[in-house]
Amino acid sequence: MSAEVTPFETRLRSATQEVVIGRGHRFCLIGERINPTGRRIFQEQLRAGDLSAIERDVAAQVAGGADVLDVNMGVPLTDEAELLAKAITLIQQLSDKPICIDSSVVEALEAGLSVYQGRALVNSITAEDERMEAVLPLVKKYDAAVIALPNDVDEIPMEPEKRLDLVKKIVDVATKEYGIAIEDIVLDPLAMPIGADTSSGVAGFETMRRVRDEFGLNMTCGASNVSFGMPERHALNATWLPMAMTVGLTSAIMDVRTPEIVQAVKAADLFLDHDEWGMAWIGAARAKKAAEASA
Repeated sequence: MSAEVTPFETRLRSATQEVVIGRGHRFCLIGERINPTGRRIFQEQLRAGDLSAIERDVAAQVAGGADVLDVNMGVPLTDEAELLAKAITLIQQLSDKPICIDSSVVEALEAGLSVYQGRALVNSITAEDERMEAVLPLVKKYDAAVIALPNDVDEIPMEPEKRLDLVKKIVDVATKEYGIAIEDIVLDPLAMPIGADTSSGVAGFETMRRVRDEFGLNMTCGASNVSFGMPERHALNATWLPMAMTVGLTSAIMDVRTPEIVQAVKAADLFLDHDEWGMAWIGAARAKKAAEASA
């Protein structure tokens, strides 16, 4: 593919708000918190039908600056489809942010999509034929966008070249067999834990650069993965994200409750000329100063 590929814009919508993911726009912050993984008390509450923690999580994500809310309701011993539909219905009453519907269960994805008012981001597909066959028809039916990971049934490849081969497969299948617009494929380049292999950071950046240059796709990832198992995780995440932005990362599923990380992203937006006249940076600084003064 040509190195002159035009960058794409991925448009997500709630009932009242549109968010555009793209290289000409500010970095899209996808709040990761509405997820019961590793949260025992939250899981117990959800099993009991208590959704009050979702209300607190939504408020915290919005206050932290989330542009989109990732919603995962993967709780063992529950009807995930029913729970996800209830959660999305509730969140739409609490916030006008677009939603990323996050589930490995196809029935849950469809339940969530069926009650969502807007244009969702579906999380996710891989290059596995069965996963694409199950999820891409839903993406097309509900006019959604989709996150795609370049791994298959055999492996999570570490080499950028192997990842790019799987990116091409996903793009070809999604666009040619299912009629998905290429701008609605958001590639997850695979953010691997730096503590497990210190070469994984370089491999990830090279993957992002090539996806940007050869395909023009927007990209996202689970940003917290890169620091898993390491001390001072906030510092690592706040360094890695701006570095990834310089090679094409346009959004991330991340911890927006941590000001250090969000501020690093906003600063990178300014230096990458995604914040015209620095107005967002200046506005945030003034709001912070006003809040401190009133406190």
